[in-house]
Amino acid sequence: MSLLRRRRFIQLAAPAATAAAAAAAACAVPLLLRAAPALGANRSVRLIVVYPPGGVSDGMARVLAEPLAQALGAPVLIENRPGAGGSLGMDALSRAAPDGRTLAFSAISPLTLHPLLARVPYDPLRGVLPVASVMRTPVLVVGTPAFTGRGFGELIAQARQHPGAMRWASSGVATIGHMVLAQVRMQSRTDITHIPYQGGGPQLNDALSGQFEVLSTNVAAQQLQYIEGGRFQALAVGSPARIEALPAVPTLAELGFEKANRDSLFGIFAPARTPAAVVQRLNAEINRVLRSDAVLERLRGAYNLPAGGSTDDFAHEIAIDRRRNRELVAGDRSQFD
Repeated sequence: MSLLRRRRFIQLAAPAATAAAAAAAACAVPLLLRAAPALGANRSVRLIVVYPPGGVSDGMARVLAEPLAQALGAPVLIENRPGAGGSLGMDALSRAAPDGRTLAFSAISPLTLHPLLARVPYDPLRGVLPVASVMRTPVLVVGTPAFTGRGFGELIAQARQHPGAMRWASSGVATIGHMVLAQVRMQSRTDITHIPYQGGGPQLNDALSGQFEVLSTNVAAQQLQYIEGGRFQALAVGSPARIEALPAVPTLAELGFEKANRDSLFGIFAPARTPAAVVQRLNAEINRVLRSDAVLERLRGAYNLPAGGSTDDFAHEIAIDRRRNRELVAGDRSQFD
């Protein structure tokens, strides 16, 4: 072939080759996402729930498992690994093979708070990967029969008038309810006594009998019934916006306590070094499941707010919470001893 004819051939072939390469690249990503992980009916996915069976978190994990199994083409098996506020389950995840077949459902606190207060056996920054946020659980602050004021403003006023006399209960040290109290106490410069509990039942019974003045808890049907019946006074919610069940109750941000306006963010995590294509596929499938009517109905029926979004969005939320907790703990470490 002459030099002139060879040049002409290259000029004609180059656009076709470029187009073919572009088409191949366009097809490659969807194929990769469909193939990664290469799940089949004979291979299951283990979803570690870092909390005990029977709770709200465990229930939501089980709601997600069935549609997620259909999306991935593999059974999703729930494994409860409770203990140390979720740290035991997160440790089990960090030790699992990074192949997309072991995931964990957890609040973000084992990554953003617990490592600031105690030594944990996993690396909270590099040991696990955020896959997708799933839900936000609002915090409800109520006055019990022992609270004599009206509204959150009078709670603060009474706490200032009688240092240490106001008692505020939560479900335990370093729980989200305790973090709300800690932020309120720090910002208002009040001396409010923390009453930590280890379970919802005794806490609720003592609240109803007026063993303390204030309770921070999750929004739930039972608590709402007590508010409607006049046994509890709803003082505030920790939520991005007012919640549908209590439209007249302000958020803590509206009351001037922006940093105390906290909720529990839950999501799904994978072991470190899980391939990016696997994580992205899982993120896409989880977001698709979260948009389904059945899952949305269950979330809202339990007074949770659907989350979702990209892995970067989830990582950003985790980083914000970690920074906020670090500032709070550094400001007054004694609150968590």
